[in-house]
Amino acid sequence: MMSAHPNDVVGFWRKAGPRKWFAKDQAFDAAIALKFEQTHYRASMRKYDAWNQTPEGALALQILLDQFPRNMYRGTPHAFATDPLARMFAREAIAAGHDQDPSIPLELRRFFYLPFEHSESLVDQEFSVQLFATLQADTGDEESMKYALVHRDVIARFGRFPHRNPGLGRETTEAEQEFLDEGGFAG
Repeated sequence: MMSAHPNDVVGFWRKAGPRKWFAKDQAFDAAIALKFEQTHYRASMRKYDAWNQTPEGALALQILLDQFPRNMYRGTPHAFATDPLARMFAREAIAAGHDQDPSIPLELRRFFYLPFEHSESLVDQEFSVQLFATLQADTGDEESMKYALVHRDVIARFGRFPHRNPGLGRETTEAEQEFLDEGGFAG
């Protein structure tokens, strides 16, 4: 197996751009799996922990552990399996100031913050809102802030993301089903 490099991950993600990042696209998901599934596994086995020592490496870990699983394993429990690891690395990267490093393009800074927005912990959600408020102040990115608030409000209301229940084998409550049926946030 060839050695992976942070610039491969970040370059691929940057080239894909916002139109692909948050869309459901089977071809894109398959391309990620083909190119990066083994790298994702190695990152999840802590083979690339040292990457978190540089801004680009830290960003690559966020993409590998928080974003790529959501594409490669959409609708399955594995889509969320590396979330705790992504949050751990995100906390370290933010503490080191990697998210604010001038080498990180502003449009990619949000990927340091998304692990907290993806968490089912209200404490993490409040932190996410703080991070996205700073991003909005720095960049005017109102869209990311809007989604941070939506995610936080769902966790504040239900303590979890109801749309994940089927994939995680959880029972959906009547209130959660009503929320989903009314078009409530579904990921």
